[in-house]
Amino acid sequence: MKDRLMAAIGENLKINSERLWDSLMEMAKIGPGVAGGNNRQTLTDEDSEGRQLFLDWCKAAGCTMGLDQMGNMFARREGTDPEALPVYVGSHLDTQPTGGKYDGVLGVLGGLEILRTMNDLDIKTKHPIVVVNWTNEEGTRFAPAMLSSGVFAGVHTQDWAYDRVDAEGKAFGDELQRIGWRGDEDVRARKMHAFFELHIEQGPILEAENKQIGIVTHGQGLSWTQVTITGKDAHTGSTPMPMRKNAGLAMARVLDKVEAIALSYAPHAVGAAGHIDVYPNSRNVIPGKVVFTIDFRSPDLTVITDMEARLRTEAQPICEAMGMDIEFEKVGGFDPVAFDATCVQAVRRAAERLGYSHMDLISGAGHDACWINKVAPTAMIMCPCVDGLSHNEAEDISQEWAAAGADVLLHAVLETAVITP
Repeated sequence: MKDRLMAAIGENLKINSERLWDSLMEMAKIGPGVAGGNNRQTLTDEDSEGRQLFLDWCKAAGCTMGLDQMGNMFARREGTDPEALPVYVGSHLDTQPTGGKYDGVLGVLGGLEILRTMNDLDIKTKHPIVVVNWTNEEGTRFAPAMLSSGVFAGVHTQDWAYDRVDAEGKAFGDELQRIGWRGDEDVRARKMHAFFELHIEQGPILEAENKQIGIVTHGQGLSWTQVTITGKDAHTGSTPMPMRKNAGLAMARVLDKVEAIALSYAPHAVGAAGHIDVYPNSRNVIPGKVVFTIDFRSPDLTVITDMEARLRTEAQPICEAMGMDIEFEKVGGFDPVAFDATCVQAVRRAAERLGYSHMDLISGAGHDACWINKVAPTAMIMCPCVDGLSHNEAEDISQEWAAAGADVLLHAVLETAVITP
C-alpha cells in the first residue's frame, strides 16, 4: 500500500517553494548580521525572538509544541495511529556570530514547510511527524557543538551541559532560564521512529558536480582540543628578542605542525584552529598567554586518534624549547558516523522519484543528526551552497536548491511515516 501511494503521488508532490523562501527571509530579519547574514547566537534575546516566531508558525499550522529541559522545541503533527512512534525532522535556529541565513535554519523551516504542504493537501500519515529545533548546535557561545542533541542522545549529562559557560562566564543553564525557554519535559523521554535532517552542504562538492541533492551516507568524526600556552607578558619595544617568552609565536609554530599533520592524511583529513584568544591582546604587549582550539576531522577514527596524539607529542617540545608551559584539554568530539541504510535509501528513492540529480556525500561538518544517529535510525539530505561557503555572512543558496532539498525531505518522510488513505 505504501509503495502504491508513493508511486501514485510521484513527482507531482512538492512543497510550496515561495512560502519556504519567504519563511527563510522572515526568520533572517531576526538577529541580522553586519554584512547581510545573521548573528542569532544561542540563548540570546535574538534566539528567543526566533524561537517565538517558529512557535507562532507551528501553532498556525495546527501543531502542538513540546519543550524539554534543554530548550529543545518539538512541533508535533498527529498521525492516525496514536501508538506509532513519530518521525522527526529538523535542525537548529541558532547561528554563528557571523553566520548565514540558511545553516540549520533550512532544516527547521523546511520541516515546517512539509507539514504546511501536508495540511494543504490533507495528507495523513500513520506515524506522527515532529519538527525539532535543537538548542546550541553551533557551540560558538557554549562549547561543545550539538550540545542539546548530545544530552538527548545520552552523550552528555544535563548537569554538565548546564554548567557550560560562555566567554563572559555566564552559564548555559542560567541563560536558558533567563530567556524563558527552559521546559519541564525530561530530555531523554522521547523515542523516535526515525530522524531526517535537511542541511546546506557547507562545502563545494555538490555545486562543483552540478548536483541538486546530496545523499549523506556518513559523517566525519571530529575532535576539538583546546590548547593553552603560557609565556610572559612584556613590553614589545623594550624586551630583547632572546629574553622573550612569546606565547603567540609558540602558537604559530604549533599551528604549522597542525597543518602538516592534517596534510599527511590527505585528502580526507582536515585540521585547523578556528578559535583563538590572545592575552592581553594589546598592540604593545608581547602575548603572555594564548588559548586556541584545534579542530581535527576524518571519516576514519584511527586517523583522528593519531592526529590527536601527534598534536601533543609535537607541540610539547616546541613550547619546552621556548621556556613555556602548554596544556591540552579535549573539549568536544564524536566518532565517525554511518547513517541508517533504510533511511538513506528512503532519501535516495525520493530524489529518484522526483527526478533530481544526486550523489552520495560524506558530511565534513558536525550536525545534530550525528548524535541522534546513536538513538534512532537517521539520515541527512544536503543541498548545494554557493562556492561551498558557510559560517560566513555571505553564505548563499538558491530558492530552487532549497525547494529541491525540502521536496526530497517531504517524500522521504512520507515514505517513512506511511501515508494513509
